[in-house]
Amino acid sequence: MGVPELCAIPEARRYRLTACLQLQFPFILVLTFGPETTSPIKLPPALLERARKLTVEHDQLTTALQSDFDAKKAKRAGEISRIADALKQFEKAKSALSELQGLLESDDAEMRELARDDLEATNTQLADSSHNLSVALTPKHPFADMPCLLEIRPGPGGTEGRFFADTVFHMYKAYCANKGYRTRVVQYESSDSDGQTGSEGEIALQEAVLEVQEPGAYGLFRGEAGMHRVQRVPATEKSGRTHTSAVAVWVLPSFPENPTSESESDWDNPESDFYIDPTEVRSETMRARGAGGQHVNKTESAIRLTHIPTGTTVAIQESRSQQRNREYAWRLLRSRIAQQRREAREEVSRQLRSSVLANSQITRGDKIRTYQYQQDRCTDHRSGLDAHNLPDVLKGGETLGKVMESVQAWLVNKDIQALIADEEAAAAPKKESK
Repeated sequence: MGVPELCAIPEARRYRLTACLQLQFPFILVLTFGPETTSPIKLPPALLERARKLTVEHDQLTTALQSDFDAKKAKRAGEISRIADALKQFEKAKSALSELQGLLESDDAEMRELARDDLEATNTQLADSSHNLSVALTPKHPFADMPCLLEIRPGPGGTEGRFFADTVFHMYKAYCANKGYRTRVVQYESSDSDGQTGSEGEIALQEAVLEVQEPGAYGLFRGEAGMHRVQRVPATEKSGRTHTSAVAVWVLPSFPENPTSESESDWDNPESDFYIDPTEVRSETMRARGAGGQHVNKTESAIRLTHIPTGTTVAIQESRSQQRNREYAWRLLRSRIAQQRREAREEVSRQLRSSVLANSQITRGDKIRTYQYQQDRCTDHRSGLDAHNLPDVLKGGETLGKVMESVQAWLVNKDIQALIADEEAAAAPKKESK
């Protein structure tokens, strides 16, 4: 048994196995899987081949950088280093399992027993390393490292939907406060509700936009986009019947106010998703609506921008300053257009994948989560997690964090499925040509 393979076996058994090997096998065994061997490896050959090519590239770059530093080469090496590390761990676990399978055929009873004891743990290790390698190979979302905008609007359900939209807004705001994430309210507009409030004291919300200013916020919150359904007894319900309403949440990428890299300030680059030709935007000023005193009622500080080619409209009235509202409106318009362009490319890519992948696609209109008040339960319909302690969810507590983490895991697995489907689709023409 070679040193790397031996080190992959759990340490508790390593020294006893070493002693037995020195007595029984004074040479290195090269073992392969027989036809009856089952393995937890689920990586398709195309994915493994890609990992090996990238690892070779990483090793070549690392060698070159030792004698001559180059910023581009160093950046590339850093980008693929996690793939190289994950492949090494995968190969290490695979070799360890191969050795154990061989030891199960040994004439030595003690060695067979030791191999059986370690088999389950090594299988688990191989499955974990296989998953980690898949994650490492999965391309990072292009907006993952950016701040984000959480856009919240009431869906079906009338006034009750507007009340719950206010609950969702404060849920995310509280979650960010609990995590120490910097936020800013870009838009918070209520609707006329004759002074009524929801069962939890909410106001009727027309639209809200919350900016999470932390880098990487888009990656953390992108799984929250979709329709959030609520089932509860409204405050105005006299018969005690449960009503169902919905709230739509959009998660958009946002540029930081003080960009630190070229990628964060490229909205003037026509090749950027965030670029908008100013001649294609209609700008209008208007008086703000709602509370705010005489200033907002007498001055045209509110701004409405319309992207003519797509019909996308943004209206901002949060600030007294027309210039500030104009800046917010342009940022929100760029974010919406960038998201639309990204989704259009992803849709084209999805059409090229297998039907099983297409069936798992979640769109904005799909119900992604249900908040059931009577059962004190929050259910995410993608990850399948049922979380109780609904008050803690709505206060942005640890329970909401667990729900969001389950969605993150679901997204990772979904991205892995997409990657495997793409690799297999790319490899299929090559097989046919042979």
